[in-house]
Amino acid sequence: MENENNRLVVATSPGRSLVFFDLETTGLGQSCEIVQLAAVSGRHSLNLYTVPRCRMQRGAAKVTGFRVWRHRLYHHRCPVLTNSLKEVLVSFIAFLRMLDRPIVVGHNIRRFDCPVLARGLDEFDLKAEFQFAVSGCLDTLPLAREILKGRGLQSFRQENLVRIVVGISYEAHDALEDVRALQRLYGALRPTPEQVLRQSFTLDTMAEPAPKQPPAAKAKGSCRATGQWPLWKNFKQEVKVTEGPKGGTTGQGDATLIMDNGCK
Repeated sequence: MENENNRLVVATSPGRSLVFFDLETTGLGQSCEIVQLAAVSGRHSLNLYTVPRCRMQRGAAKVTGFRVWRHRLYHHRCPVLTNSLKEVLVSFIAFLRMLDRPIVVGHNIRRFDCPVLARGLDEFDLKAEFQFAVSGCLDTLPLAREILKGRGLQSFRQENLVRIVVGISYEAHDALEDVRALQRLYGALRPTPEQVLRQSFTLDTMAEPAPKQPPAAKAKGSCRATGQWPLWKNFKQEVKVTEGPKGGTTGQGDATLIMDNGCK
């Protein structure tokens, strides 16, 4: 009954906040690990990195630009500040709490990102805290297929949808750029509450078969690009910061909230 209530909250609360979320990982298999977690809600953003405990798969490293060398994480050959995986997850939950039980939105998250996220939450006994902090989850991949049905699109990859629907190109496979672009795409799609309800789920129901898609409505409108707005002051009491070795690469999650971690 609790899961159904969560789904109803998603569909019947048009003013509820949306958090657009994405992961970059060591690969695409079931045992892959998180490397980057990013989230955006309007002008608020979160961007965190963690050193994975398993090797980066060659294909994933080539696509994302991530590499681990001597226990440090590099993105396109530039070192980035990192947190432990637990600190990344705690920070994400704190971000969600500040937005009053938002809907977590992502592209293909039902089949990939959310199972990876749930595995990490289970490892640190944080799943209940996450579910209490959100109203539900929404996957924009089946949502876009429903809304854009009949448009003759051959690919529903996010970068292709953003190019066609929003009219822009962006740096895909960087989680922060992905969620910024997804926020614009969602605004352009303008789903109805009924469409949102059909594609909503929780971590407990994500393994259930997705509902069949009815005839889709035409996409309307567009939305403005949004900037990045730091939330560090709110995190001071929520996130425990630790110091890594030799000034190290861990415990610097505060920096990732207010500055870019890569080199130009």
